[in-house]
Amino acid sequence: MISRDRPLTPDNQTDGLTDRTGHTWIVFDIDGTREAARQRALPKGDDLPPAFRRLDDVCAPGYTGRKCGQVVRTRTTVSQAHSYHWLGSFGNRGNGQYRVELRQGLSTITRYLSMYQLPQARAQVRLDGQYGLGAVVADVASFAFVTRGKEYSVLDHPLVQARLHLPPIRCNSGQQSQTVRSLYNCESIPVGPEGVRCRVIVATHPADQNGKKQKKKKTVGVTRVGVSYELFFTNLPQQGFTACDVVELYLHRGAFEPVLADEDTEQEPDRWCSHSAWGQEAQAGWCPNGSGISDSNWAINWNPPHCA
Repeated sequence: MISRDRPLTPDNQTDGLTDRTGHTWIVFDIDGTREAARQRALPKGDDLPPAFRRLDDVCAPGYTGRKCGQVVRTRTTVSQAHSYHWLGSFGNRGNGQYRVELRQGLSTITRYLSMYQLPQARAQVRLDGQYGLGAVVADVASFAFVTRGKEYSVLDHPLVQARLHLPPIRCNSGQQSQTVRSLYNCESIPVGPEGVRCRVIVATHPADQNGKKQKKKKTVGVTRVGVSYELFFTNLPQQGFTACDVVELYLHRGAFEPVLADEDTEQEPDRWCSHSAWGQEAQAGWCPNGSGISDSNWAINWNPPHCA
């Protein structure tokens, strides 16, 4: 599995990812993020105008996760993985509408492929773990995709149980993590209530492998009898992508998680809507789609409007 960069020529070239059979894939990342905002106390007095919060237009009570705040906004971003072009950003108040935003992101990718005359059969979508449900997998089934699964009832399927009793096909270790995962490849497993069939890769490792104290609540995976199980759903062909390739594509080499880290820093509410005068002026310039003023900060990597 080789990531191929664009050659330095004046011609319009497209970079991509080459699989083990020599086919090139164009990789797109769809990531749903959330930002919590703190509600500072508002001054009140007879000589002051009625108090109101500017954040009420873009934020609402919702699940804040591990972030500190009283209100939250969600945002789904679409990025071309090889060139880091931002293709779209869709925001909503509170917990948002992640399935609606996912469909908008897929439509954006379809228009991008049409504009550059690229075949959809060679477009690959990497999804954040919140999309790892059977119902959501059905929405993206027309594309090649890879996502972390959270439909853990799949582990009880007879075909998966039979595969787990056989030796793993390969052990995978992260470049920065000491976790060594045993990988099990399961073909054509029904996922979710709709029974969408896809390739399921089960990654296991001892729960106390790194010698760290186990958290009360696991944020990723599920633990059964001292063994941690992680799921990865994909429909990529096994001839081109081994189980190790799929896990590395999501977690390690060329992974998409670090891609949005800088942009998430720019989205920190204290940066784009502060209590100071300059912050309030900047706040007035956020985009109607809820993507924040980082649109202008990252304009160098933002695709033309006709692609968004």
